[in-house]
Amino acid sequence: MKAKNISLLQIHVAVLLFGLSGLFGKLIALPAIIIVLGRVFFASIFLLLLLVYLKRNIKLQQQRHYFYLAIMGVILAIHWITFFLSIQVSTVAIGLLTFSTFPVFVTFLEPYFFKENIRVADIIVALITFVGVLLVIPEFQLDNNLTQGVLWGITSGFTYAILSMLNRKFVSEYSGLVIAFYEQVTATILLIPFFLLQQPLVQINDIVLLILLGILFTGVSHSLFISGLKNIKTQTAGIISTLEPVYGVIFAVLLLQEIPSIREVLGGIIIIGTVVYSSIDSREPSP
Repeated sequence: MKAKNISLLQIHVAVLLFGLSGLFGKLIALPAIIIVLGRVFFASIFLLLLLVYLKRNIKLQQQRHYFYLAIMGVILAIHWITFFLSIQVSTVAIGLLTFSTFPVFVTFLEPYFFKENIRVADIIVALITFVGVLLVIPEFQLDNNLTQGVLWGITSGFTYAILSMLNRKFVSEYSGLVIAFYEQVTATILLIPFFLLQQPLVQINDIVLLILLGILFTGVSHSLFISGLKNIKTQTAGIISTLEPVYGVIFAVLLLQEIPSIREVLGGIIIIGTVVYSSIDSREPSP
């Protein structure tokens, strides 16, 4: 098999795993913050073993970089907590679709982070995406669980957009695996006190699912995605990534019997469509 085809397969498998990770918010009967702790804890162990196996140097070049990566770890924790909260209070479909709005936030954050000009077309795409989000919301009432899910999902997308911008600043100096390792270790250290405070009742099946979530659906999936970028354009990977909510919704229907409403389907089509357009129209240079 050609190297490009292998990379394409790696990207597709990674995106499938990304999409399925949302289901753990329903499958694990624990608070979102504890789910995220389990995820980053087991992912950190996996990434450390992988870095040792690959004989990668994990020492950072400057002392201040430890601080910056620690901040990124905090943002990662907030991103995943709000993501699972969105799914727990609403549905897998709403959590995944509203999280998928992160490219819209990237559109407005990039000019600030990288001194790039914002285009009128970008603003129009953002407005169309907003229409898709409005369709997902049945009625805007804060005591409505679906509305709460949308708000948590949008927060998750916003924090992921910030994290993406920060990752872009450091990816030229460090490998994606090293960055991911420091982020997840920081998130683990940050969240351990919450486990001690809440003292949740963790069942054996919860531990098994958390190990799967941390190793297969986080460590392995991110490693596959990063590896696939060696022979695949960033734009192509971005387009493939739009399948993440599609996979998640399909498996939520099959495994959880969560049937999305017509409004959610229409809103999802609009959101995914604008994300595909943004990926195709991306000005980011190919790797």
